[in-house]
Amino acid sequence: MSVSKSANTGLIALAFAAVYIIWGSTYLAIHVCVKTMPPFLMAGTRFLLAGLILLTIMRSFDRAPITWPQWRAAAIIGALLLVGGNGLVCWAQQWVPSGIAGLLIATAPLWFAMLEWLVFRGARPTAGVFAGIAVGLLGIFLLLDPTASTERRLETRGVVALLAACFCWPLGSLYSRRAPRPASPLTATATQMLCGGGALVIVAALTGDFAKLDVGAITLNAWLAWLYLLVAGSIVAFSAYVWLLRVCSPALVSTYAFVNPVIAVGLGWLVGETPMTPKTALAMGVVLVGVIIITLSPKRIVKAVPQAGQISADHEDPVLTTAGPSSVSERSA
Repeated sequence: MSVSKSANTGLIALAFAAVYIIWGSTYLAIHVCVKTMPPFLMAGTRFLLAGLILLTIMRSFDRAPITWPQWRAAAIIGALLLVGGNGLVCWAQQWVPSGIAGLLIATAPLWFAMLEWLVFRGARPTAGVFAGIAVGLLGIFLLLDPTASTERRLETRGVVALLAACFCWPLGSLYSRRAPRPASPLTATATQMLCGGGALVIVAALTGDFAKLDVGAITLNAWLAWLYLLVAGSIVAFSAYVWLLRVCSPALVSTYAFVNPVIAVGLGWLVGETPMTPKTALAMGVVLVGVIIITLSPKRIVKAVPQAGQISADHEDPVLTTAGPSSVSERSA
């Protein structure tokens, strides 16, 4: 897997810890929120406010103007990641059991590798990457055991929405590595959350979330969970994720899709909602083996010459691919 030579190893470890642990815990927080909050409106207000807070802070340090191409790219990325990814998952879970949803979402590393190879002209993934993905998916299957949930009938719209989310998140992540963006990763994150959060609020209005909103019925636990999602899930973890996309290969970053369900099950066990059976422990071990295989798989490096005008002036990353997903810029993020 590829890591920028200029990136600090300690910061990379902290960023991965945030994405792994915090995003793993957001499953529980979202579950608490959607009991009394409409899903699109909950997600939209969370990201919109987080973007406003982060951009306000960054404007006091980063005075560089945000150009129209950068705003346009932020709108595309925000729509793909936050509306297509996060929003569709929240909406789909009205009909699809969380186990099935988690199993489908865990295919993200495969989408990362395939989209990078087929859409963004990267190198074909190595056998090691494919093997790691297969092992990780086996662990997720054992962990979630979707065959045990046969009481609820899956609706086609929910499954289609989850498949669309699995496609949108990697597509937005890969596009963000090539799109015009502010030099500061935090400023870039803020613009993406602003655009994505605004789009989610519009979707909430179009789907009737405002009509369903009953502020008086929202519990204290839901407000606390929403605040956690705002600060930890959006400002901290999402910022860490955007930065990792700059300094690590997408295949390495995408291992969050394997680890997050493990964290979610572990937290569920700690609060007494998920029993830790031998089968669960085995599944978690298999997931971790899959992550290790992907992380340690040998590199395949190929240089490609970008087309004229393909890379903008404010995005001077060289096009260098390894093991399927592109490597990162040699400059500091």
